[in-house]
Amino acid sequence: MAKAADPDFRHQLTPELKAMLDGDASLSAKWEALSPLARNEWICWTLFAKQEATREKRRERLHEEILEGKKRPCCWPGCPHRRESARKFVDA
Repeated sequence: MAKAADPDFRHQLTPELKAMLDGDASLSAKWEALSPLARNEWICWTLFAKQEATREKRRERLHEEILEGKKRPCCWPGCPHRRESARKFVDA
């Protein structure tokens, strides 16, 4: 039986992302302008990487791309925690 999607799929802001936002007023303003779902997608995208080196690269890319005006991570199908059909990516 497939697991149901987590009913509260929203991710908490990580300490690393919080520090980035606290240290850059422009980034923080653009972050706050994003929808809650878009912010969740960025958080999940950074967390989903298995290696810390990849998470760091994604945080750097998040910083750059949000300042450029991007709303969501490119080529990211979305937070798999919120869709039952994507649970295979979480449980793998």
